[in-house]
Amino acid sequence: MKKNMGGTDRIIRIIAAIIIVTLFWRGEISGILGYILLALAAIFVLTSLVNICPLYNIFGIKTCKTK
Repeated sequence: MKKNMGGTDRIIRIIAAIIIVTLFWRGEISGILGYILLALAAIFVLTSLVNICPLYNIFGIKTCKTK
């Protein structure tokens, strides 16, 4: 698969994941919603590390610079 995420998008996703994990750790979010958001945070980190977002492929979005 070709990379489709730019640097800004990756940074935003990692920051969002850090905020979600912090809120869960502090007890601000809990229960089922907390676990769903933790899963979302894990997906954000994973997609940021590999530079590929499957939803971007489905919708034809590409935020990285082309060569």
